[in-house]
Amino acid sequence: MSRPEDTGTPEGHPIFVIQKHDATTLHYDFRLEADGVLKSWAVPKGPSADPKEKRLAIPTEDHPLDYADFEGVIPEGRYGAGAVMVWDRGVYRNLTWKSGREIPVTRALEQGHVSFWLEGEKVRGGYALTRFRTGEKGEAWLLVKKDDAEAAPGRDIVATETRSVVSGRTIEEIAAGEEPG
Repeated sequence: MSRPEDTGTPEGHPIFVIQKHDATTLHYDFRLEADGVLKSWAVPKGPSADPKEKRLAIPTEDHPLDYADFEGVIPEGRYGAGAVMVWDRGVYRNLTWKSGREIPVTRALEQGHVSFWLEGEKVRGGYALTRFRTGEKGEAWLLVKKDDAEAAPGRDIVATETRSVVSGRTIEEIAAGEEPG
């Protein structure tokens, strides 16, 4: 897959955000704007830049668009209690097509597969979300990096990129209440 010619951060493109969330377990909340909300998945190991690595993604509830900028600590006793960091953010372009026509993101998600091009500060290039399980055990998806010019086989981006794109703080600094430097 080649890089689309019209990528970048032009106005009007839907946003994505990846929030590192140290709740009951540490995970990354992957969120795509669609139909006025942030469609969301919890990704335990975070995104990968390696096309050979498939990342489990468990759908969570939709969030309002203004949640994309949230960074801080959710108090104990509240749902999702723990530190939240804006790990990455940017815009995306839907790459889901069938019979020469673009499939809207919401419909593609209903059908169980969506492809998109991310233009983030840390994560870039083609990715896909594919549903592989539904039923009594719950729904599960895979988040997979496409093999394109932005792929980085062997690079562990969650280990090397540890600071917020908003404040520059680590998740530990946010949890401790440290102010941005």
